[in-house]
Amino acid sequence: MVTKEQVMSALEQVDDPELHLNLVELGLIYDVRLETKEDKIHAEVDMTLTSPGCPAAAEIMAAAHRAALDVVESVHINLVWTPRWDPKVHASEDAKMDMGIWD
Repeated sequence: MVTKEQVMSALEQVDDPELHLNLVELGLIYDVRLETKEDKIHAEVDMTLTSPGCPAAAEIMAAAHRAALDVVESVHINLVWTPRWDPKVHASEDAKMDMGIWD
């Protein structure tokens, strides 16, 4: 059985091309829901981007889709804007340090 943690681990392989940090560390993956459809595991991934005008949006979403497909048979990437991404709130401590954010 595939777990949410396995999908998140696959998504860790995808880096933001500008920040050079992975989507999970940046806190851009808000949720992963797994369901069975016709005996196949499907993942619904809620993710956001660092900004609504992100020039690499299509590239990042496509890379996330491909990465999740390493673990599940089908995936849908839902681009969400709520809550608005804030690195002080959503990024891991390591990512904050790499970005020079000191609380």
